[in-house]
Amino acid sequence: MLHTPVLLNEVLEYLDPKPGDKIIDATFGFGGHSLAMAGKVGTGGRILGIEATEELYKKAVESKKDNLILINDNFINLEKIAQENDFNNANGILFDLGISSWHFEGSGKGFSFQKDEPLNMNISSYLEIPNHNLQNTNKTAEGIVNEYSAEDLTRIFKEYGEERFAGPIAEAIIRSRKNKTIKTTFELVEIIRNTVPGWYQHRRIHFATKIFQALRVETNNELENLKSALKQSEQVLKKGGRLAVISFHSLEDRIVKNFLRDGKKDGKWEILTKKPIVPGREEIINNPRSRSAKLRVAELI
Repeated sequence: MLHTPVLLNEVLEYLDPKPGDKIIDATFGFGGHSLAMAGKVGTGGRILGIEATEELYKKAVESKKDNLILINDNFINLEKIAQENDFNNANGILFDLGISSWHFEGSGKGFSFQKDEPLNMNISSYLEIPNHNLQNTNKTAEGIVNEYSAEDLTRIFKEYGEERFAGPIAEAIIRSRKNKTIKTTFELVEIIRNTVPGWYQHRRIHFATKIFQALRVETNNELENLKSALKQSEQVLKKGGRLAVISFHSLEDRIVKNFLRDGKKDGKWEILTKKPIVPGREEIINNPRSRSAKLRVAELI
């Protein structure tokens, strides 16, 4: 599958990998960013790629370069992974928080509302790592939809999806699951379709988008994991090391923005991007997935 890394030139410019550097790619995916950085750090440098999804990790191992170390784990364990692989005092850390197109198109785990698949959405559920401290390994979207209370469903739909019809959709899910367990994406989409007004179904954004986003965030504990990993980056980077984060929705970007703003107040970070870097018109045309990307970069001081 052809994969185009988002904001690649900007990441290379701001992280500025040099021969001999140690760089951590905390969200390896298909390795587009890592492979480009591996060429910059040379044989004397090293890239540590962390990938939570076992299938993507296995694909990555097949094309691994000599100066690239790959780990099948989640960035919630960033500090531990860095210690175990001699990556303390790293020169740079990259987080590309977007879910790869493979998860939507090839995982079969219900990330897309356009395919009829089991409601799973767990990015890390195939991890086979002893002693890793993930709290969400066995959580699935199906479990959330069928077990959470109306109040909790409403909360996550509002907080993580910013869904204006969160309450009615939650109530409709409760009613539907009394008759039978909601197991597939299309079953959930139909419940949403039958709940929201007609005009809401004909907007530019698909009417199920925000509910699916909210379920994915809750299933994988994405926002709390991000907060923890950002904090851990302060222990992993060397002084003068750089942190680059690409986010794809406002909830993630707000967390990164607030983390760096508070870090600047505390004298820990110098923010290098006063405003987030966004893709240019040409990149968006060539890679529509990049359109919502925002890159923020800071240096540990």
